Amino acid sequence: MHRRVVLVVFDGFQLLDLAGPADVFAVAGLLTRGEGYRVEVAATRAGAVRAQNGIEVTAQTALADVEGPIDTLLVTGGLPVVERLREEELPGQVARLASGARRVASVCTGAFVLAEAGLLGGRRATTHWLMAGDLAERYPDVRVDVDPIYVRDGEVWTSAGVSAGVDLALALVADDHGHALARDVACGLVVYLHRPGGQSQFSTQLNALTPRSEPLREVQAFIDANPAANLSVPALARRAGMSERHFSRLFTEQTGLPPGRYVERSRADAARRLLEVTGHPLERVARESGLGAPETLYRVFRRHWRVSPGDYRRRFHSEENRP
Repeated sequence: MHRRVVLVVFDGFQLLDLAGPADVFAVAGLLTRGEGYRVEVAATRAGAVRAQNGIEVTAQTALADVEGPIDTLLVTGGLPVVERLREEELPGQVARLASGARRVASVCTGAFVLAEAGLLGGRRATTHWLMAGDLAERYPDVRVDVDPIYVRDGEVWTSAGVSAGVDLALALVADDHGHALARDVACGLVVYLHRPGGQSQFSTQLNALTPRSEPLREVQAFIDANPAANLSVPALARRAGMSERHFSRLFTEQTGLPPGRYVERSRADAARRLLEVTGHPLERVARESGLGAPETLYRVFRRHWRVSPGDYRRRFHSEENRP
């Protein structure tokens, strides 16, 4: 039997939020030969719906006309989503359909629709990192986690922005049919094999702000370029020509991260890159990334990406990129 998937769109939605998951489900259907998915596109009105990039897709059904059980209800995202929340019909219909769905999911800012529909209260959820603060402020009962690519809380799944919808859909396929099928779908689409949900959406350099102060910008660049150096607060404060207290205060204020936390995340990024592009043993990866010992490497990786270093290397190591 086919699993019924209803993909919800609205004027101004992100096309890849729709196309990515739709293609994952379509390829899974081909590979399962009759035990895959039946995908429907729905909107508040049936007919043409214009994506953010100007391309129009056809919603076969109006949300109000969708009846019967649904396996997966998935809401796409897009920049105008907050405006669409003022139209009560969209979150209202999503809430109605969710009550008859086995599971509910969102891509990117589709999480705002789920939250407005009352589906994320008390749950852990994620969204595009640029909008995570807005989601948390608008819906204080939602436990917003800005880092993961996707989050599962019970039968409610949320993902980060745009391409993360592919990771989410692969995870849904793996949940239904096992990781072997998800791997085959990923190979067919020539995408990463199902990045673990806990993997960070972005690197430390993107996560932190660029300091306004030139000495702090130089310190930040030094940290990222020299993970194995002495990056203690006293050493960094001397490099910036400041007292330790003044340096810590300004660095936190201008980057959004305390110095120690920034250093750990930068070193974790360095270790991640070494695992991707080298065959170095974990002892050397830990040493060259400034983390010191394999035990620390493991602990930091689990904290930041919720996978072990070995599992990360198995998923993302590329022989072609080795120096």
